[in-house]
Amino acid sequence: MRNVTLPAPVFVAGAIMCLLAGYLLGMVTGPSQANPTVAKVASYDAQTKELCLEGKAAEGQEGAQGGELCGVWRRTVDSATPSKGDDFKFVSVATSGNFDGETHRQVVIYGDVVK
Repeated sequence: MRNVTLPAPVFVAGAIMCLLAGYLLGMVTGPSQANPTVAKVASYDAQTKELCLEGKAAEGQEGAQGGELCGVWRRTVDSATPSKGDDFKFVSVATSGNFDGETHRQVVIYGDVVK
């Protein structure tokens, strides 16, 4: 049997995802749950799953740039696909880190279209 080692960036990315999952689990099940906010959908790309939100609620979130909050949308199977102008109830998490001398940022948006 040979030892198999993961490249450092893969290991670090896996560790960040585990920490993020633990944080989100704690936020959902903890006594002081996060209050979702509502913003308008500016755009959504179904292929890349990039969702951009606009409005005061989106501007105030960590990771917002130029009046919009853009990030990868994580959804449930039954979620409606957002369209421009839809009201969207969400919670977002922004992370950043340095890998190989470069700063990488990621925003993950959890939420659904308000019906």
